[in-house]
Amino acid sequence: MNLSVSLLNTGRVPRGIARAIACGVLLVLPGCFIPNLRPSKTGVAVPATYDGAPAGLTNATFTGSASPDNSAQLRVDEFYNDPILLRLVCQAMANNRELKILEEDVQIARAAIMSSRGAILPLADFRAGAGWDRNSGFTPLGAAEKQLEYRPGKHFPETPGDFLLGFNFLVPLDIWRALRNARDAAIQRYLAAIERRNDFVTRMVADIAQNYYGLMALDQQLATLDQIIRLQQRSLEVAEQLVKFGRGNTLAVRRFEAEVRKNQSEKLIVRQEIVETENRINFLVGRPPQPVERDSAGFFDLTIHPLSVGVPPQLLLNRPDIRQAERELQAAGLDIMVARARFFPRVTINGNVGYEAFNPRYLFNPEALVLTAMGELVAPVLNKAAIRADYVAANARQLEAVYNYQRVIINAVIEVVNRLSKVQNYSQSILIKRQQLQSLEAAVDVAGKLFQATRIEYVDVLFSQRDLLQARTVLIDTKRQQLTAIVNVYQALGGGYVVACPPPGGPGGAPQPRQLPEAQQELPPPRKVDGEAPPPRLPDPPSPPDPGKAKGAP
Repeated sequence: MNLSVSLLNTGRVPRGIARAIACGVLLVLPGCFIPNLRPSKTGVAVPATYDGAPAGLTNATFTGSASPDNSAQLRVDEFYNDPILLRLVCQAMANNRELKILEEDVQIARAAIMSSRGAILPLADFRAGAGWDRNSGFTPLGAAEKQLEYRPGKHFPETPGDFLLGFNFLVPLDIWRALRNARDAAIQRYLAAIERRNDFVTRMVADIAQNYYGLMALDQQLATLDQIIRLQQRSLEVAEQLVKFGRGNTLAVRRFEAEVRKNQSEKLIVRQEIVETENRINFLVGRPPQPVERDSAGFFDLTIHPLSVGVPPQLLLNRPDIRQAERELQAAGLDIMVARARFFPRVTINGNVGYEAFNPRYLFNPEALVLTAMGELVAPVLNKAAIRADYVAANARQLEAVYNYQRVIINAVIEVVNRLSKVQNYSQSILIKRQQLQSLEAAVDVAGKLFQATRIEYVDVLFSQRDLLQARTVLIDTKRQQLTAIVNVYQALGGGYVVACPPPGGPGGAPQPRQLPEAQQELPPPRKVDGEAPPPRLPDPPSPPDPGKAKGAP
């Protein structure tokens, strides 16, 4: 007897092992048909410094220096140190509509995290039901019901009810980490949405600063036109006096009149540019059209915080667009793991617990308790084309994220080098243009005196005034380009999304719109910067000749 029992047990052991092996093969076999992933075919190397090429080559226009200091670590208020500009930025942070849209995108991504987390947790639903069912007495089920007793001597009614209260539950077993990888991918996309919002803030702040400095440049250009017009009007008076006393001709008068009208027309164009620039700022700030507060008096000696560029690898930590691309790349890698898990069986446990009875008064009796539980394993067997296509598409999206990450890094380094070179070249150009302006100023002064003494033709005076106006305009534009380049370097390094805004109504709070002074009023002269020559002032216009001192006057 004992021998037969032992032989029976030895027969069960191989069968149990065989079943375990069969289950293991069923779980692992689908993984043998997963397509191979395509790797990235390119790489990118971040340079160690921003140093240019050897002297004599094009890229040697800028020579950087390796330093741990980086202007991107400065807040907006620390870098610009301009309370008016800071108020504009703070208003934009509160009112810009595109920024609000991006902030809602962050909330959408946050909700996606909550949804993916909920997919991991067990699901429980409350269930309640009531119904009646009567079966025909000429059917086996109806005939059997007449013979059934729910208690000794008590039969079910001819039309029994069906009342139910209970809970359904579903427990997913995430054995391949598909649900957890989907959750982690949602977290990465949430972080990417935050970085996308930060990247927009850096560009918004840069746009506000560029237009703000552009308004200052237009104010200076308007003041320059006013000074040139007054200078030409005095020259026109000199020409009229010379014609009156027979020392000139009307051609000079007409040419000076035409030049005055040309510059008066140019003033209207500049005014239109001021209106459009102000409204670009108003759009970014999120307010209706109104004048933009600014102080244009110190435009030429305006300086921003000195630039510290650090080293290129810091861009990976400081630039929001690079961090966004990195988060999207991590999410794409997790999406591949989610798509891969679809090749393997899914295991879930579901069931319900509650009370069910034909009459509500028996609903909560212990005999009315209902319990069901079932484990379910679902494995793909035929027609895996859809699963395979999703896996291949996830691989392609990952490669897109890789190439986009590399593209953003290359673009970031090039942007910094280009803008640093622009800052350096335009700063040197300003020094040369100041010297040119000093020479033209002296030339206009001399030409005015010689024309008053009738020793040169009016054309020389006209050309010298034109050259002075052009040089002054070019100097203003070069200064604006220099300030724009500094703003762009700060943005390219990754700075501009951290702002310390003062509380509303406090010192430095949101300003009330105020009317600017008339644009034609002459702006005060710029202050001198240490170590830098001040911009030359326009010469005083020549006085009309004294008829009693004019050569040949009676």
